[in-house]
Amino acid sequence: MKIPKYLSILSLAVIGTFCGASPVLATPLLGSDLASFTVLGAATVTNVPTSTIVGSVGVWSSGGANAITGFNSSPGVGVSDPQVTGGSVYAGGALAQSAQSQLTTAIKNLASLGAGTTLINPDLAGLTLAPGVYTVAAGTTNLSGVLTLDGGGNANAAWVFQMPSTLITSPNSVVNLTNTGSGAGVYWDVGSSATIDTNTVFLGNILALTSISMNTTATDLCGRALASTGAVTLQQNSLSGTCAGILADSSGLSGGLNVTNAPVGTLVTLLPYASVPEPATIPLMVVGLVGLGLGLRRRIVDNQSATTEAL
Repeated sequence: MKIPKYLSILSLAVIGTFCGASPVLATPLLGSDLASFTVLGAATVTNVPTSTIVGSVGVWSSGGANAITGFNSSPGVGVSDPQVTGGSVYAGGALAQSAQSQLTTAIKNLASLGAGTTLINPDLAGLTLAPGVYTVAAGTTNLSGVLTLDGGGNANAAWVFQMPSTLITSPNSVVNLTNTGSGAGVYWDVGSSATIDTNTVFLGNILALTSISMNTTATDLCGRALASTGAVTLQQNSLSGTCAGILADSSGLSGGLNVTNAPVGTLVTLLPYASVPEPATIPLMVVGLVGLGLGLRRRIVDNQSATTEAL
């Protein structure tokens, strides 16, 4: 029996996914070189000290060391800087070049997810959003207050914000994340430039086509600032590509999505649902046994007291 062509392709994709056949290879959205950078610019990276960066800082530009200001740098090699932990500062070089190439690919792959749900109001303040893909229009601000991302108990929850134009936050705005775990991902796919305003407490990976400006003391608690063709400007900011707490293993909120290269082309899909781990059974059992032991001891002491009084 002749198998229809589309079923053959589908079967190959399914077999590759579940049996490890070589034509189908699932990888994270952010390539390994790109994921090593918390801050990456294409033209320049400018920093007003003192910033605190966990992960590497870099730029791929013909400007060499002059492309980075406010950090220690040397053309083509990684150097240390007291503002940077868990990584180095790269002014050009093969690693920064590879990361920029992977950034171009990541932006293209995010676009392949489509528009998802279109939010009519460009200001996300006051919303609680479940995992998914959202399109957010340009506005004077995209966040004037608190946005809550609720994973609904899914440790692999992913949020993708398609921003066809700009991403702008107001001073003192906040992004909260709840009910998810180490497999989560948050992505801001920005069609032009992003401005994270003063004292904003932000979450997620900003992948901007042009530039990113982090205004004074703005913070990205878990994520990255990645500019594809323009500059990244920092002003006494804190950014972490490693994160802490339940997100410590999330690689800077770069989970939630798989990129599959199959014969039918590149396909970006959401990771399957995985429950957020409950507290360990053994510690709870120990607590219960301790409580039971104390109860028995109290009962024995009470009985001994009653016997003594009777005598």
